[in-house]
Amino acid sequence: MKRVFTAAILVPVVLLLVFKGPFWLITLAAAIVAGLAAWEFLVLADASGAKTPRIAVLCGVAALFACIFFRPEYTTPLLGCLAFVFFILCAFRSPLARVLPDTAYSTFGLLYVGLSLTAIPLLSAQENGSSLLVFLFFVVWTGDVVALYVGRAFGRRKLAPSISPNKTWEGSIGSVLGSLLITLLLIFLAEVLARHSFDWLAYPGSVFRWLGLAVLLNIAAQVGDLIESAIKRGAGVKDSGTLLPGHGGILDRIDALLLAAPVLWYAQLAQQWF
Repeated sequence: MKRVFTAAILVPVVLLLVFKGPFWLITLAAAIVAGLAAWEFLVLADASGAKTPRIAVLCGVAALFACIFFRPEYTTPLLGCLAFVFFILCAFRSPLARVLPDTAYSTFGLLYVGLSLTAIPLLSAQENGSSLLVFLFFVVWTGDVVALYVGRAFGRRKLAPSISPNKTWEGSIGSVLGSLLITLLLIFLAEVLARHSFDWLAYPGSVFRWLGLAVLLNIAAQVGDLIESAIKRGAGVKDSGTLLPGHGGILDRIDALLLAAPVLWYAQLAQQWF
């Protein structure tokens, strides 16, 4: 019930932000979520034996989102600059044997959480940004829910027992099918709304293109979930935090998005090239 109650609050807030929030507010919200998730990641890193400069990494995440908002073309140089800043900090504050590992943990946290979530405001800035974000969130959320219940009911063959013992191939396949189903429903809903002169959703082009994207995003989301499970298992913890009742930490809730969001962004870029 905690899980359902938390979702019942968060989902409407997210949808309201997607449809009504200006670009600056979406960027700010994504930056706050990224900051909280980055902190949880750094706690996991430190539990694995690191000694990361947490405040510096959070400042790096904030700088990254500020760059996305004001001058996105400078994102790559900024990432390189921040990596050297972390290197310098770790060189002076970490034991010599931990300088490179601590720098690596800090830089990876910036990339894994910060850079990944910059895809959210970047997607929102597209011509059909609201529709893209709705597609992203519902494909990931539906796949996650279907995987949970199908896995519990029919799961027999373990997907990755050393990383996440409860995940099964049956749940994984059910997750893909759930994402395909919600994609068809979103396309149908967009067509119904268009017939009544509402432009809230738009999914132009071939249905098969969107179904293909749904499969791609679902696979990315499942891999993202497994990656975070591997990080937690390596740190010897069950959840990344306790901020969200029934869901664990922020990182637990967005782990699938950390791969799925950039995949959708790069798929949009690739579409412009071909």
